[in-house]
Amino acid sequence: MHPGLIAAILGLVGLIFAAFLFLSIKRKSAGTKEMIDLAEIIHDGAMVFLKREYSILAIFIVVVFALLAWKIGLYTGICFISGAFCSMIAGVFGMKAATRANVRTAAAAKDSGEPAALKIAFSGGAVMGMAVASLGLIGVGIYFYLFGDPETFKYVSGFAMGASSIALFARVGGGIFTKAADVGADLVGKVEAGIPEDDPRNPAVIADNVGDNVGDTAGMGADLFESYVGSIIAAITIAATSMWGNIPEARMAYMSLPLLIVTVGIVASMFGILSVHVFSKMNPAAVLRIVTYVGSVLMLAATYVLVNATPVVTQVFWAVLIGNVAGIVLGLLTEYYTAAGPV
Repeated sequence: MHPGLIAAILGLVGLIFAAFLFLSIKRKSAGTKEMIDLAEIIHDGAMVFLKREYSILAIFIVVVFALLAWKIGLYTGICFISGAFCSMIAGVFGMKAATRANVRTAAAAKDSGEPAALKIAFSGGAVMGMAVASLGLIGVGIYFYLFGDPETFKYVSGFAMGASSIALFARVGGGIFTKAADVGADLVGKVEAGIPEDDPRNPAVIADNVGDNVGDTAGMGADLFESYVGSIIAAITIAATSMWGNIPEARMAYMSLPLLIVTVGIVASMFGILSVHVFSKMNPAAVLRIVTYVGSVLMLAATYVLVNATPVVTQVFWAVLIGNVAGIVLGLLTEYYTAAGPV
């Protein structure tokens, strides 16, 4: 089967997995009537922000699509608009999951303790992660199937450009909103009214919570989506223009490998997410580390098999391994300097 079709199919499986996670979250108790009412207000505020932001971005997207189709090519324009659309959809999925998971995490912590709260919180974040990875795989997979030839793959760069455009505005727009709401709530509450931070008597706290969702969920999700698809497309582009140009079989193997690696990566991520239920009674920080290791080990093992089953040189696997280890070390260093000894 064509690598692009494999990626698209497993991307669809990832979306179904994310849907099951979302449904499992919604089945949990949302707590008291007061908690439910507050959660609904925050949810409605976040969705209103997204609707307003996306309605403005739609104008920008249509204009850029027209310019790309006119000056560069229709296929590039189509890839651009679909990349932007996928980024928007990922933001909507993540926002709905986050605003539903937040209150249920609080209810689980109150009624059942830390392990139950960790499962819900992690699942809420996993919906966003799986939506980002799955939509990226579906989009890049379909376009790799259609434009996988080295001469036509240039069109797919439009998909990454569409994702980058949404990431630019969603990250900045969400960041401005959340910081403005945060500062406003602090000024009104702590300075003017003399009440504690995040006090429920301060209406601005609702705006602050809405801002946290739109900035850290939709904005961050769009940023991750752009990085994810951009990295895949960049690696494939390098392979398409590399020295293997005179050896079609080798060039196609190198072009397919980045897509196949992230395809097995999404399967490894599913196992990592499910492993949370096994380790949920441990310290939350330790659980997050272990889940990362589970996904990484599975992905690296599958990558080693892929590299050895194709004409790709073994050094590529070592590059993937070193990059993966570097990412884990960066995470551990950040955790150390923000939650351990020096703090």
